[in-house]
Amino acid sequence: MKREGQLVEKISRALQIKNSAAASRVSRSAIRLGIGDDAAVLKSPPNSEWVVSCDAFVEDVHFRMSTHPADSVGYKSLMRATSDLAAMGATPRYYLLTLAIPAERTGRWLDEFLVGMARASREVRIRAVGGDTTRNSKTFLSLTVIGEGRPGRTVSRSGARPGDLIYVSGALGRAQLGLALTLAGHVRNRSVREPVAQHLYPRARVELGAWLAQRKIPTAMIDLSDGLSTDLARVCGASRVGARIVAGQLPLPVVTPAAHRLLGRKRFDPLQAALHGGDDYQLLFTIPRRLSAKLRRAPGARDLHAIGEITRERTITVLDALGRSSPLHSAGWDSFR
Repeated sequence: MKREGQLVEKISRALQIKNSAAASRVSRSAIRLGIGDDAAVLKSPPNSEWVVSCDAFVEDVHFRMSTHPADSVGYKSLMRATSDLAAMGATPRYYLLTLAIPAERTGRWLDEFLVGMARASREVRIRAVGGDTTRNSKTFLSLTVIGEGRPGRTVSRSGARPGDLIYVSGALGRAQLGLALTLAGHVRNRSVREPVAQHLYPRARVELGAWLAQRKIPTAMIDLSDGLSTDLARVCGASRVGARIVAGQLPLPVVTPAAHRLLGRKRFDPLQAALHGGDDYQLLFTIPRRLSAKLRRAPGARDLHAIGEITRERTITVLDALGRSSPLHSAGWDSFR
C-alpha cells in the first residue's frame, strides 16, 4: 500500500462496515461526524457522562510478531482497552485507533489484524469513530475508548472499606498458562486450545461491570490486567486499606495433562499464576457483606468467587491451607521491570 490515504480508507472500510450491524441505535445516532474528518463530533448523551480511557499495545512489549497471530493482536488490543470501561461500570460506545506500522505489514497482516479488531468491536458493541496512522519500524497501537455511564454510578478504585468482601469474576492465571504455551510454540495445538485462547482472545466483562454499577453494589472495582497481587494493591492504595486473601478460595487455572506434556520441564505453578499472572481481564470488586446475596442474579454469577476481605491494616496478606499468613507483594506485570 503506497499512500496513507489508502491505508485510512482500508481501515475505515473494515471497521465501519463490520461495526454497523452491532452498534446500538443510540451510539449511531450520537455520531455527528466520524472517520474521515479532522476530528469526530459526538453528541452528549442525556442524563449520562462520558468515561474515557486509553491503552497502548506495543510490539515486543505486549506481543511478538513471531508468536502472536495478527487477528489476536487486533482483537486483544481493543478488548483490553475496553476492559478499563468495564472496570468503571461504563457501557462501551466509541473508540479511536492510532496505528503505527511498517509498510510491509499493510497487506495480509493488516487484513487479519482488522478482522480481529472488528470481531472484538462486535462482541462488546463499540464503534470506531477516528484515529491516526503513520509508518514505524515496529507495530505500535494506541486505543482511546469512550464509554457511557450514569452520573453517580461509575465505580472507582478508592471506595473499599474494612469488612468488605473481595470478589473476582472468574478463574485467575489462565492467561498466564496460555502465554506459556504460546511462547512455547503451541498456538495452533488443538489439545490446549482453551488456555491459549484465554491469552490471545480475552473477553472484557462489560455486561457484569455495567450490571454491578447500575445497582450500586461495588464499593471499588478494577480489571485484572496486571495480576491480582498488583491490581489489588492499587485498590488498597487508593482506598487506604489492606486486604486478606485466602489461598484456598482462589479460582485456580486447570493445567491439563496435555498442557503439562507440552510445557515439558517448564514449571507452571497454578497458585503463583493466580496471584501474579496478568492478562486475565476479570473484574476484581469489593462489596459490603450484606449485599453478597444480590450477586446471585449477576451475569455469570456461577463464576463469581469471594477470595478474601478488606482490612484496616494497610498490608496485603495471604492465608495458606494451614492458616499461616504471609505478605503478598506486588509481582504482576510491569513493563518497566
